[in-house]
Amino acid sequence: MADSDDAFVLAATAEQRRQFAALISDLDDAQLATPSLCTGWDVKTVAAHVVSTVLDGTPGFLRMAVRCGSLSRGIDVLARRRAQAPIADILSELREHATRPISSPVFGPRGPLTDVLIHTGDVRIPLGLTFEPDARHAASAMDFVTTGWPIGFVPLGRLRGIRLSANDVSRSWRDGVEVSGPVAALLMSVCGRTAALPELDGPGVDVLRRRLSAQ
Repeated sequence: MADSDDAFVLAATAEQRRQFAALISDLDDAQLATPSLCTGWDVKTVAAHVVSTVLDGTPGFLRMAVRCGSLSRGIDVLARRRAQAPIADILSELREHATRPISSPVFGPRGPLTDVLIHTGDVRIPLGLTFEPDARHAASAMDFVTTGWPIGFVPLGRLRGIRLSANDVSRSWRDGVEVSGPVAALLMSVCGRTAALPELDGPGVDVLRRRLSAQ
């Protein structure tokens, strides 16, 4: 990945974090308590997790995973712990550290960008708000989740034999039966969010839906 691409992704991540903070700051208590698309997490806990990804990061997740017996459990514990703080404190931390660059050996810089984009959709969609992130940012996240080893985002085999084509940017990923739609809906669906499937078309949608229901 070229240095110029790294700079773009890191700047995009900072921008998406600031936009996420602005979104959360406009919500009332009832909206913060709304179940998100992340099973078991309300909107406030998703916000706490976004802060956790910046402040705890992979090292913190791994330390907690050892204590809890699994990575997913460790991430959950850290998010719930941070969610006990007032929402004003959560937002203050996110704004303060929005520009912190994170590029792990496993995920590179696109992992954190993908994480904040997905969690923005996890909040906006159940609240009935449109989810239309910068298409360039979403396309960069699609580059990450459709190649390499996107651990925790896309299980092995989910995208086998599927071609993903965005109809709002001139981009496509992988080969096989066609799934087309807005790049944001592609990203959410690829990462397991069935709520975005109605925005997609093509013979591959049923294939993807079956795989999501089975995983």
